Amino acid sequence: MRILVVNSGSSSIKFSLFDSGAAASVSEPTVVYDGELKDIGEAEAKVELRGPDGADFGLAGADPGRGRAAGTSAEAIRMILGIVSGPEMPGVEAVGYRVVHPGAKLEGHQRITEEVLRDLEEAVVFAPLHDPAVIDVIRAGMAKFPEVPHYACFDTVFHRTMPVEATTYPLPEAVRAEGVRRYGFHGLSCESIVRQMRAAGELPKRMVIAHLGSGCSVTAVVDGCSVDTSMGMTPTGGVVMGTRPGDLDPGVVLYLVRKWGGVDAVETMLNHEAGLVGLSGMANDVKEVRAAAAKGDEKARLALKVFTRSVTKVAGGYAWLMGGLDVVVFAGGIGEHDPLTRAEVLAGLQGMGVVVDLELNAAKGSRMRLVSASDSATKIFVVPAQEDLMIAVHVDEMVRTGK
Repeated sequence: MRILVVNSGSSSIKFSLFDSGAAASVSEPTVVYDGELKDIGEAEAKVELRGPDGADFGLAGADPGRGRAAGTSAEAIRMILGIVSGPEMPGVEAVGYRVVHPGAKLEGHQRITEEVLRDLEEAVVFAPLHDPAVIDVIRAGMAKFPEVPHYACFDTVFHRTMPVEATTYPLPEAVRAEGVRRYGFHGLSCESIVRQMRAAGELPKRMVIAHLGSGCSVTAVVDGCSVDTSMGMTPTGGVVMGTRPGDLDPGVVLYLVRKWGGVDAVETMLNHEAGLVGLSGMANDVKEVRAAAAKGDEKARLALKVFTRSVTKVAGGYAWLMGGLDVVVFAGGIGEHDPLTRAEVLAGLQGMGVVVDLELNAAKGSRMRLVSASDSATKIFVVPAQEDLMIAVHVDEMVRTGK
């Protein structure tokens, strides 16, 4: 069965086609192609399309790599659906979508119906930055492929194993009854890491996963299950991120609402103008911030210190919460590709016996790899997140079982 996976973001949309085979005995879906449309909203969007070997997937019907306008998310969706439904492209038999927030009503990955879409539209209040765009993508996808089943895979499901004391906010019962609680995110990433660690025979008792990218989170995992995570009701909380501040004193938010123009202005600030961007005054690009810091830019230096310290604090706290720490995993665009961030985060954990091997840490690689020193009490891994594969795995299971 060929499964199209759509993973949409604010400035790009990733899309992949997986083939799960005809039999349930197939170990996991395999990649037919994967692509990404970047620079949505810019004068010229860039489409990349690659085969399983990383080479260009250059079918004429796909027209990959040509710059075309995708000034709005609707234009971007039409462009991608035009590519994947081209006459020379493999047929699509099911579609899976990464959905950040299910809201208070939906539980578990599931087939999309009109009722599910209505529930997702109600959930927009929980994730106004993410859910509206994916709802548009889903409706466009269902219109393009009306004869195949469509499925929503939620970024929160992995964290449903958190105990109630980890998910409950100390707020009045009437507020909590509306679904105001800690959900956690990057769940598909965390699940894919647990899956890879288990397959490699490296799944520990106590593990911290630092998913560091434009969005960042730290998750405590015991026996492969989430027991706590830094993000809360929305992906704005937790550790410092590219454009988001992470956790703030609630009084700061009230002050901003009173003094900076109301809820809409503050929401824009907290989602797009805070974090590393707000501290450095630069673009949302760690490489650029690091280059400036190396040249003596004090704002860039401070931004990096605040960022890595926030990750160290949460990781260290989770180690104490779990009674020890067997493995630290780094994932996400920064976590996987920036050795300095890894070293700076881990420097604050040396008192717990966490020691990185500087040579291994500096080496590049695209697969799961060990970067801890031989005398480290805790193993340190860099593991690529495989969110799209996890979506394909879940869709394949739901199609086969009808659940």
